[in-house]
Formats: sequence, structure tokens, C-alpha cells
Amino acid sequence: MKRIVLLSDTHGHFDEKLPKYLEGCDEIWHAGDIGNLSVTDELKKYAMLRAVYGNIDNHQARAEFDEKIRFPLEGFDVLMTHIGGKPYAYSKNIVNELNFNPPQIFICGHSHILRVEYDKKRNFLYLNPGACGLHGFHKVKTLLRFTLDKGKIKDMEVVELGPRA
Repeated sequence: MKRIVLLSDTHGHFDEKLPKYLEGCDEIWHAGDIGNLSVTDELKKYAMLRAVYGNIDNHQARAEFDEKIRFPLEGFDVLMTHIGGKPYAYSKNIVNELNFNPPQIFICGHSHILRVEYDKKRNFLYLNPGACGLHGFHKVKTLLRFTLDKGKIKDMEVVELGPRA
């Protein structure tokens, strides 16, 4: 059993409310647009970090993190990238992999729009945690928390950290 915190689009901002939600998690997943490695350095203090770089990330983030990662965990095949599109309108850089080798959980960020949806055509769960940073058009900073346990997803919750500005 693994308790996961999923966030994205921090754009260099480590929200002061984050520690409350990071305590007790086993892994933190960051779906890109980190903005500054001080954010990921801070996240690593709480739990194991899996992250991908996003389109705003510099050469340092790109040296430390990959554009996409795929990994097994608790009976799930997980694929995470920053720019992935949305169900039924995926980005051209990832759509072939989703069509011909779909994961069970597909994660992306970039849109700043929180979305959890089951893609019935490809048979996987799509997760976009919204945005945790101060830059962008989102009105509320959000993240997702959930538990993976032997092929089951449990206790999925949306966490609102407050207004963006």
C-alpha cells in the first residue's frame, strides 16, 4: 500500500500549506513545470519523489528529471508526462503510446485544470492534479491525494490550497 500526493505546475512556488498534506505520504509525484529545483529539493524531505520536467523547466531540471516516466507500483502501470492533453484529445507526443501500449494510470499537468476521468476507449484512469503554483490562469491551487493498494485506488481526494493570488 502506497499513499501518493500528486501535484503539478508549481512554477517555483512551494506553498506553505503543502507540508500538512505531504506528511504521511509514501511518494510524491510532480507532473512538471517545477520552475525551480528548490521545490523538488523541499519535496524530497517528505517522501520519495518521482517527477518529470515541463515546458518551462530549465536545463537543470531537464538534467535531473525525464520528459516522461513509466513505472509499476502496487499492481499498476503508471505513465507520467507534463504535456499529455486530455481524454479523447491527447497530445501528439504521447497519443501513439496511449493507443498501442496504454498504462493503467496516465498522469499529466500543463493545463492547470484539475481533472480525474476514466478513459473508456483506452481503459485507463486519467489524472491531472491542476496547478499548485502562483502562475497561470487557475483560480485555486490544487493537488490530488490517493492510495494505491494491490491494484486498487482508494481514498482519492482533491486538496485545495487556496486562491492562486
